[in-house]
Amino acid sequence: MARDYYEILGVSRDSDKEEMKRAYRRLARKYHPDVNKEPGAEERFKEINRAYEVLSEPETRTRYDRYGEAGVASGVGAGPDLGDIGNFADIFESFFSGFGGGVGQTAARRRSGPVRGDDLRLDLKLEFREAVFGGEKEIRIPHLETCATCNGAGAKPGTRPRACPTCSGSGQVRRATRTPFGSFTQVSVCPTCNGEGQVIEDKCETCGGVGRKQETKKLKITIPPGVDNGTRLRVSKEGDAGLRGGPPGDLYVYLFVEEDAEFQRDGINVLSEIKISYLQAILGCRLEVNTVDGPVELTIPAGTQPNTVLTLENHGVPKLGNPVSRGDHLINVGIDIPNRITAEERELLEKLAKIKGDRTGKGGLEGFLGGLFK
Repeated sequence: MARDYYEILGVSRDSDKEEMKRAYRRLARKYHPDVNKEPGAEERFKEINRAYEVLSEPETRTRYDRYGEAGVASGVGAGPDLGDIGNFADIFESFFSGFGGGVGQTAARRRSGPVRGDDLRLDLKLEFREAVFGGEKEIRIPHLETCATCNGAGAKPGTRPRACPTCSGSGQVRRATRTPFGSFTQVSVCPTCNGEGQVIEDKCETCGGVGRKQETKKLKITIPPGVDNGTRLRVSKEGDAGLRGGPPGDLYVYLFVEEDAEFQRDGINVLSEIKISYLQAILGCRLEVNTVDGPVELTIPAGTQPNTVLTLENHGVPKLGNPVSRGDHLINVGIDIPNRITAEERELLEKLAKIKGDRTGKGGLEGFLGGLFK
């Protein structure tokens, strides 16, 4: 059973012409086969066109409301009345250019004219420091390139495609039908050329008449400093080649950063941890620590407490788009309290405990050390 035309457009039965027009334009943009490559999109687009053809004309809409599909079963004329919404090509102005004239003429020109190639996506993994500092990466991408033998024409060198004899190059066939309600013309895609408007009799042996060939290409791309997970880079004109001399699409590279064993990232800051002895925490010291820039000397102040965070300024990640501005390296300080100590160490610590007036003995040393770091 055919779907209800109002349901197809997503409008109610009492919708006015403006509401129906808006619904049609929105759906046509979404499902046009030059935009939507998903399976079933072309059939959905035809269904939307058919519904709007019927419901946009008061006369045919009345017949449909009264008799249903049977009242308009043989077609409803050459196409929807677009006079009040401008050229049909306006619907697709964000995708295509150079249109004019009626729907059939526009579609025929688009079929026989250049078509932009598809965009491609590549996922690329980076090491932690590569994401921080950027640099050049060599990648390999499989994509469609214009056939060098036929220059994208699809025809054997020395020959040319010719106009389809069935549709005379229009890409469409029309059939007139007389009904009790009048004479109607039904338009459909030409079955001989599949809507292309031309046929290739002598196909190029290199590409099989397609005009494009799958090739794997090496590219060098520049990774800017400061990229992170999900950063997307656009490489212009490195997608699939277009049909019939159309421009190529673009390549979009999505970046994913591998985890580092020593460093973590928080925005443009780098995080890491170090452990020092309880004596170093009490007395303070100077230590060499690792950063993304290499070893750097860090000052541990006397009396440093556990989980103190020390900052090395300008040793973080460069700000994306402004690499002279960098984040900081934040170092979380842990303190290593020994489970066992030598007799000499115990003697010295017990003397210190007596000076401080702390009780010692079983469990006393642990209490003393714990008191130092409250």
